Amino acid sequence: MSQSSNISERSDEELFKLFRAGNASAFDALVHRYEGELFGYLNRYLRSRDLAEDTFQNTFMTIYQKAENFEEGKKFKPWLYAIATNQAIDASRKRKRRQAVSLESEWDSGESSAKAGNLRDALEGHNEKPDNLAILGEKKIQVRKAIDMLPENLRQVLLLAYFHEFKYQEISEVLGIPLGTVKSRLHAALEKFQQSWERMQDVVS
Repeated sequence: MSQSSNISERSDEELFKLFRAGNASAFDALVHRYEGELFGYLNRYLRSRDLAEDTFQNTFMTIYQKAENFEEGKKFKPWLYAIATNQAIDASRKRKRRQAVSLESEWDSGESSAKAGNLRDALEGHNEKPDNLAILGEKKIQVRKAIDMLPENLRQVLLLAYFHEFKYQEISEVLGIPLGTVKSRLHAALEKFQQSWERMQDVVS
């Protein structure tokens, strides 16, 4: 078995331990492993492809610089997403201060794993017939609008829970909030999403 294939089969925690021991290939493997998933999260969060790319790079730069801050025995992924979320918050605040309006809003929801009611129904389209593709595309746009209307603190929880399948405890670690707050925010996010969704359906009908 080659060294590269051996590295790619390591867990996140094993790769990060190798990186801290001086193995640069292990760090590259982590970047490659998360370049799709983490970028998708940042793209949905920031609603700007360019800003998501910058934030992705800044996230791994921070990981590189603060490697010694990672606690042994902890899971790498929640720590990574905590740093990425903080970077996204900073980027969003800077954008607001500059009053810059981003026109980039590519929002790839085709591979999402949404699990809640209309959110799931609107995003799942793998078995759609060709005649229904236009309707499906319109649904995705409506879902994006409904999620974009959520306050930032609710949107954070919804994206982590339903698009990236984080458990409650992991979301608590990522956002640095109590477990009960995670549950209450997710409940509120789903309620507000449902309300926005129903209003949009009334307009369409």
